[in-house]
Amino acid sequence: MGRSIWKGPFVEGYVLKKAEKARESGRNEVIKIWSRKSTILPQFVGLTFGVYNGKKHIPVLVSEEMIGQKFGEYSPTRTYYGHAADKKVKRK
Repeated sequence: MGRSIWKGPFVEGYVLKKAEKARESGRNEVIKIWSRKSTILPQFVGLTFGVYNGKKHIPVLVSEEMIGQKFGEYSPTRTYYGHAADKKVKRK
């Protein structure tokens, strides 16, 4: 179930502050964030965020198509190596 419209999108305060500071400076640096639950807003377009996946920061360049989605969707936390049964079949 989604978030109520009257509440608005959720974004951690520190993410907004870091994004504003990066916009003002004009430098294209990776902004390290740990908030995977924060929603991507229109003012983040064009910025690169390093989203933490529990091990390292994954660089995510925000585009217009990403607006309204969460940062965590672009930083997978699990590595999929395939099914063990599929690997046995390929060996033959």
